[in-house]
Amino acid sequence: GGRVMYRLIDGLFRRAFASPELDLAHDGARVALDGPLVLTTDAFTVSPRFFPGGDIGSLAVHGTVNDLAVSGARPRYLTASFVLEEGLPLAELARLVESMAAAARASGVRVVAGDTKVVERGKGDGVFIATTGAGEAIGEVGPRRVRAGDVVIVSGPVGDHGTAVMLAREGLEVPAGLASDSADVSPATCALFEAGPDARCLRDATRGGVATGLAEIAATAGVRGPV
Repeated sequence: GGRVMYRLIDGLFRRAFASPELDLAHDGARVALDGPLVLTTDAFTVSPRFFPGGDIGSLAVHGTVNDLAVSGARPRYLTASFVLEEGLPLAELARLVESMAAAARASGVRVVAGDTKVVERGKGDGVFIATTGAGEAIGEVGPRRVRAGDVVIVSGPVGDHGTAVMLAREGLEVPAGLASDSADVSPATCALFEAGPDARCLRDATRGGVATGLAEIAATAGVRGPV
């Protein structure tokens, strides 16, 4: 078991996520950041694991870097832990890891540490991915800065991701052109901070979508009525 796990880590994960930190093969990574540190952590499970426009691997990267971006940070580093269910085909795992590595490279972040665990068949859902992200603070935003009367700007389509995943899960036909809009938003948020407008709060709409996100922001800000 130890030899198999070593081959998996060295031949798949370390190769796909190649970085100077991982090359040290140590229990932790030493990284350098300019300015205040912003941290976020998340866990990902989605069925099906592959869906129009993405998969759980790319989603794990986008979800984490986006949480950093909307927290006023420039994403720099990721850690990733994989909980694998016994029987998961190695070819499928490799496809997910390569997708995740490609998303990380496209987002300009390095995967610097990680872990892998295996659970018994029937005790998982194929694969769960837990991530932590670190970035450099470049802007100050948050729900408590919101005021009644603020304008809400939506940067992309509403509901495409959830609809694409739901249709794929149920085996229904996905209309042409409909796909997950999972993507890295940090180029847009960094440009926003550099341009200098007074953005009060940013939110990566995930669970519950835009409506739930707005309700959570309003509750935290103590805003009543239209926002």
